[in-house]
Parts: sequence; C-alpha cells; structure tokens
Amino acid sequence: MWAMLLAVGSFALMDAVLKLLAGHYPAMQVAAMRGMASMPLVVLYVLWRRQVASLWRVRWPLQLLRGMANIGTLFLFSYSLKALALADAYTLFFVAPLIITALSALVLGERVRRAHWLAIAVGMLGVVVALRPDGESFLSLDALAALGAAACYATSAVLGRVLIRRNTGESLVFWTTVLIAVGAGLLAQADWVAVAPAHWPLIAALAVTGFIGLLAITEAFRGGQASVVAPLEYTALAWGVALDWLLWRTVPDHFTLLGGAIIIGSGLVLLRREH
Repeated sequence: MWAMLLAVGSFALMDAVLKLLAGHYPAMQVAAMRGMASMPLVVLYVLWRRQVASLWRVRWPLQLLRGMANIGTLFLFSYSLKALALADAYTLFFVAPLIITALSALVLGERVRRAHWLAIAVGMLGVVVALRPDGESFLSLDALAALGAAACYATSAVLGRVLIRRNTGESLVFWTTVLIAVGAGLLAQADWVAVAPAHWPLIAALAVTGFIGLLAITEAFRGGQASVVAPLEYTALAWGVALDWLLWRTVPDHFTLLGGAIIIGSGLVLLRREH
C-alpha cells in the first residue's frame, strides 16, 4: 500500500512537470521528451534486473499497437493540461478503469457481470457531471483530450494484459519507453522547439519521477493484492488539488468534485464486486 501511494505521488509530480512543459512546447514534443528522458534509467533498470535476453521475445504487432496507444495517452493528456487544471484532468481520466472493464469483455472475452455494467454507466454519468451540465464543456477540446487519453490508456492496459502472458515486465517497460521516445520523437520533428536551458531540470525531474513511479507501482502489484492497492490510485485527485493550489493557485469547482466522487465511487464498486 505504501508503494502504491509512492507511485501515485510520483506520477502526480510527473504530471505537474508535464503541465509546466506543455505551456512551452507542443504536446507531441512533451510526450517525446517523456520517453527520451526515461530511456537511460530504463536501460539501467533492465541491466540491473539481468533481463536483456528477455527483450527479444516480442510480439511486434501488439507491442507496436500498445506503443501507439501510449503515445496517444501522453500526447492527449499533455494537450489537455495546457488548459485544464490537474484535478479536472484527473477527474476525467479516472474513467479509464471503467473503460478497461468494458474492453476486457469486448476484446478479451472476460465475463462482466450486470452489476459491473451498471457501475460503468454510473461512472459515465460522473463524467457528464464533471464536464458541466450546461453542455458547453462537451465542446471543449481539452476535456475531450483528457477522455481520449483515458481511452488510450485503457487500450494500453488491455494490450498489456495480453502481452504479459508471454513477455516479462521488463520487456514491456523497455519497448514501451523505446516506442514512445522514437515514435513521438518522429511525429514531433516537424514542430520541434529547441529546449530552453532553464527547462533541463524539469526534463530531469520528468525522468526521475516517472521512473520512481514505475518501480513503485510494479512493486505494489507484485507484493500486494490488486483489489487492495488499486483503489489507492484515486488519491491522485488529492495530489491534483494540492499541486493546483501550490503551483497555480487554482481549486476545482463543485461540479468537478461531484463528478470525481461519482466516478471514484463507481470504480470502487467495480473493485469491490470483483474482489
């Protein structure tokens, strides 16, 4: 549980850095910098785990598709952070576990009970509330980008569940990072902006926070029961509210908090029923 809390906190700090960088660079370049900055640490991690030989057992079609989904997650989430506060983006992104459940039924053929579909429907209602009932936010590209990021993340998670059957976790981490760095880097070339010297510390922080989060979340699910540690991911909303206030002096409105409560509640029901 402590490992999961560390992971969520590390990823929240990483997202705050993404938001700071998104104000100066195109979203695709921010995604590329995330992958490139992490590469040295990931390589050292694979060497330390002595898993170099496992890197070549790759199911390329699924791995490439997962890489595209991860690039989409980072690009769309970075794009949404240009205008959305962290708490707002997290509230919409929390729909991802519900999408994962739906995709597990449609793609993996897993059995999803009626109560689960009801929880998914309630979670989608929470998204509607968070998007504001006046309807104007439905036309917001930033909000739709956050939802798109959640969909890409869910796709990546489902593909990861397929790949982990034949690949090691180190292999998934390595090739995911490589594909993000190379794929997003190529897509960002046309609009690449030279990195200002003052932003190199932020890029270093991007690498360190992302790497610590990766190790912590791996340890959390390796040593803890999924139904116990997974709900702790929702503490990201508290991190988002705190970082929004500390760095940008903004607080979420009551629609965001109410929608977040509905989404989190439906996600907890899913976890409880599955347990």
